[in-house]
Amino acid sequence: MDKTVVVVGAGPVGLMLAGELRLAGVDVVVLERRYTPTGESRGLGFTARATEVFAQRGLLERFGTVETSRQGHFGGIPMDYGVLEGAHFGARGIPQHRIEQVLEEWVTELGATVLRGHELIGLQDTEERVFALVDGPDGRSELRAAYLVGCDGGRSAVRRLAGFDFPGTEATREMYLADVAGRNIRPRFIGERVPEGMVMSAPLGDGVDRIIVCPRGVPHTDRVVGFDEVADWWEKLTGESLHGADVRWVSAFTDATRQVTEYRRGRVLLAGDAAHIHLPAGGQGLSLGVQDAANLGWKLAATVNGHAPDGLLDTYHAERHPVGARVLRNTLAQGMLFLNGEEVDPLRSVMAELIAIPDVARHLAGMVSGFDVRYGDSAHPLVGMRMPDVALSDGRTVAQLLTPGRGVLIGAELTGWEGRVDVTAATAEGFGAVLLRPDGYVAWAGGAGLTEALHQWFGPQ
Repeated sequence: MDKTVVVVGAGPVGLMLAGELRLAGVDVVVLERRYTPTGESRGLGFTARATEVFAQRGLLERFGTVETSRQGHFGGIPMDYGVLEGAHFGARGIPQHRIEQVLEEWVTELGATVLRGHELIGLQDTEERVFALVDGPDGRSELRAAYLVGCDGGRSAVRRLAGFDFPGTEATREMYLADVAGRNIRPRFIGERVPEGMVMSAPLGDGVDRIIVCPRGVPHTDRVVGFDEVADWWEKLTGESLHGADVRWVSAFTDATRQVTEYRRGRVLLAGDAAHIHLPAGGQGLSLGVQDAANLGWKLAATVNGHAPDGLLDTYHAERHPVGARVLRNTLAQGMLFLNGEEVDPLRSVMAELIAIPDVARHLAGMVSGFDVRYGDSAHPLVGMRMPDVALSDGRTVAQLLTPGRGVLIGAELTGWEGRVDVTAATAEGFGAVLLRPDGYVAWAGGAGLTEALHQWFGPQ
């Protein structure tokens, strides 16, 4: 049986998945059609939950100083995300190209193979393995693998070649972003609604500003957008001219919203934007994909390594599809609030009143940050939730215990499952004994049923 996994796409999701697989000793080949990193960054940070994912693998400090803020918004309505303990709107000022650089260094250290200039042009999924036809610098070749995972973005070749259904709504509007140097543009961190649309701007450092322009009534086309057009819209919406500026990057995006009906078809799986696309409201896309990778990685590794319990790999779809669907709903709602005109002002007024209610603010903050994600329907209030990164009685933290990418049993004894579950007698005040999955979610908490939980998530002894 081939034990290699092919990951298509060397963005944050594909690299995160490759690292998760390598922590479990799985051979990984990452295919990336681009020859070199672009240096471009749609994302400029990540949410609170993604911050935890990076921290539990010891990656957060590699990003340098991580600035977080409690202050954010929901559909342009200001909101304090600190109403949830430990929550924040997200880590800011970390461009996507830096995230990719850190993750590629990590997976290379772990022994993953990253092949740039290699494009997937065909695949065949059989009962025993996947064959990937690849066009590379030296011509065409075929890779054989146990599984193949598409992390290749919204225009995913894997999704198309494997025949995944991708229902949803077409784009109704086109929006633009650009990085502009030397203009000292006034910051508009959460966006500013203007009579004909919405504009957003934020400093990126070194005299460069990111602008986002969302004019109303502009239908989506497949044309290449130039900066002159973006500058025309910026001037029309703000009265400020950026024509002739030093432009570093220009791109366009839409509000198209789609999600595959299944995250797995046989030996082919999807994660990140390959599985779901949506309006980039609240910076949730990159973080959602990174959490897909954290959920899938240890399950796929256990399957390849031969000790996964029956049905473990299918829990990837069961757990992550509803989370993705919920993000699609909240981004659609935010777009309706933020990008439409005066006709939705009554709804904005009502939402502003509701957000002022602490319970509503906690609900929305949990939705956008991912803090309210819970897997399964256990009667125990902790099981299925993510374990907070609390300090243990021996001075270590939960994140430090999770760094190797294995399960962790805290505050109890265990014989068996060596190499799959690490055991510590240290305790976490207020939590009692808990069994954690490698992704940091609680599989069992005190009382009876520990053996059953171990078999359910980690296979036979």
